[in-house]
Amino acid sequence: MRLQVKLAVYNSLTKVAIITLLGFVILFSINKISIKHLQKRLIEKKEKLIANLSNVEINDLLTKQGKFTDYNLLKEEYIILQKVKSNDQGSRPHFLTSVRIIEGEEQEYQILTSTFSYSGSNYELELGETMASVAQLDHTISIFTFIILLVAVTLTLVADLTFSKFLLNPFYRIIDQKINKVNDPQNFNYQPIPTSTDDFKILDQSISKLMGKMTKLLVTEKEFIANVSHELLTPISIINTKLENLLNKERLSEEGENKLFSCLKSLGRLKSIINSLLLISRVENKQFIKTDTISTRTAVSEVYEELAHRLLMKQLSFTDASKEDFQFEGNQSLFHTLLMNIINNAIKYNVDGGSVTVETEHNESGFILRIGDTGIGMDATMLKAAFDRFEKFDSIQPESHGLGLAIVKSIADFHELILSIDSQKNVGTRVSILFPK
Repeated sequence: MRLQVKLAVYNSLTKVAIITLLGFVILFSINKISIKHLQKRLIEKKEKLIANLSNVEINDLLTKQGKFTDYNLLKEEYIILQKVKSNDQGSRPHFLTSVRIIEGEEQEYQILTSTFSYSGSNYELELGETMASVAQLDHTISIFTFIILLVAVTLTLVADLTFSKFLLNPFYRIIDQKINKVNDPQNFNYQPIPTSTDDFKILDQSISKLMGKMTKLLVTEKEFIANVSHELLTPISIINTKLENLLNKERLSEEGENKLFSCLKSLGRLKSIINSLLLISRVENKQFIKTDTISTRTAVSEVYEELAHRLLMKQLSFTDASKEDFQFEGNQSLFHTLLMNIINNAIKYNVDGGSVTVETEHNESGFILRIGDTGIGMDATMLKAAFDRFEKFDSIQPESHGLGLAIVKSIADFHELILSIDSQKNVGTRVSILFPK
């Protein structure tokens, strides 16, 4: 999950928790406030009723019946007024929540009970108002609070996503421009990414410093490899010439000749490694020019002609199933070397009587050239290290020095091509070269 989404989700969940807590507090408070408001209304009704007791009709009812009861049609309110013997004049009214039955219908009421004296007699007044109104108010507040919660969460999420996107935009630009798009530290852009966030400025500066150190180390490594490789070629050539002369002129025993042949073979292998390292160094240092118009079909045909004898030696079939040709600007010699190494590997690691196939495809990404074989294949561990220098698997090819695919990768990067390998153990390998649009 991206940091932007994590921040938005975290902020939203935090605010949901806060709003939910406040919602419960509001509901609890509203219930208390509603009851207080109800009690206040009952007190006002009591005072109004007592003030109007001089009314002739109510006075007659009290005189004749000794008790007066009234309620509205919906039974939401009721009044009971009756004479009592006790003389609790001026006693404070008290409230209780209780169930009353009005005409056979049971309801819960908030009840005010109070005693007072009127015309020399003591009376008890009971005013009741149903709690349904309080419950209805609580229900309304609950729904309203829930809607507010949903709206607040939605607006919060949208606002957080928008703000975090704006806030993290310099971070993603740093990652994209300073890391993802940097194929060569020597071409690194040290121009700071505009941002007002100090943390991102520190990140930008740290990456620039790291790339500066990497560039120095890389240049030193390339120079060292190039210089050492170049310096080693001269003594190797001298030793090789002397050994060949010694082998031709001197009378040697069979054992001596075998040792000289072994030395010459080792020198040849060493010379091949040095030439490969020199080639990689020159490619990475961009000492080649890309001024040739290269035809993939022509390049494949030329490599096939050079390796036809090796195909015959292993009884391999070669199929050029390319549907179309593709031309691009590059270095003819280097691209020939790239195809030579790939097809040579397809032959070297193939089984007797197997096949090598060349295919092409056009898709949304660009033109793809695929070279597949029916060889021994590679497992996941081998695939991961396939392009690493000096990475070799002795059980597969003891004489390999592990630079073939490293050269292929360097040449592909030089031409801005994308390499990928699909392989299955004991099934075969397929190398794809993508020429991006």
